[in-house]
Amino acid sequence: MKRSASITAAVLAISATTATSEAALTTYSLAPPLATDQKENSMTSKILVQYGSLRSNSVSHKLALEVQRFLTQFGVEAIVADPNLPLYDEELRDDPKVQEYLDQVDWADGFAWISPELHGTISAVMKNQVDWMQLSVGAVRPTQGKTLTVMQVEGGSQSFNTVNLMRQMGRWMRMFTIPNQSSIPKAYQEFTEDGQLKDSAFRNRVIDVAEELVKFTKILKDKVGFLTDRYSERVESGEELAERMNLKEAV
Repeated sequence: MKRSASITAAVLAISATTATSEAALTTYSLAPPLATDQKENSMTSKILVQYGSLRSNSVSHKLALEVQRFLTQFGVEAIVADPNLPLYDEELRDDPKVQEYLDQVDWADGFAWISPELHGTISAVMKNQVDWMQLSVGAVRPTQGKTLTVMQVEGGSQSFNTVNLMRQMGRWMRMFTIPNQSSIPKAYQEFTEDGQLKDSAFRNRVIDVAEELVKFTKILKDKVGFLTDRYSERVESGEELAERMNLKEAV
């Protein structure tokens, strides 16, 4: 009941109408965290927000900052990744910027991917970040069992090509992609001069998506090991063990 009440309070605080953006930010900051006791707060979920543009004033960057703000008010720790990585090349894996990024990927319990739609698909900047995310490190799959939400922005009419493609990539990387998503057409019209989303159905959807990501991440966080335990991988491990220990000869 405490958790449900705090979620409702957070929604109401985010939805509050205020006279100025500064006053709005103050109102948002009053939203209580999702977890209210010390034990639950120690298990705060961690979300990595990623966007697909190198321009600091791009709408995808603005949306990333808004998503980070909403996630924070729903009680999770959220950081925005720097998209300015070298072009994917295994020879550059030791690059300090790449290593910092991979540390953030390992740190995160979930991800929010935000990309502009270019020529009907994901931006190269966004795809490059995904390419750097490792499918496996030895026997560990860094993204397996983590949560993902997908959002896109367009300069013209509404489309869902990019979110659909990002869903496909998330599934390939064995992530739990939440049902809800966001697509904002003519996104350049949807932000105030201060970079905040204007009051609209698009803004409400973004908040819905952020809230849903928080809920799914919190529910799944301590069940990832159970949900991602696969028969095929157990069989493979058993065969490898048998070969190392020469168990066939023993029996």
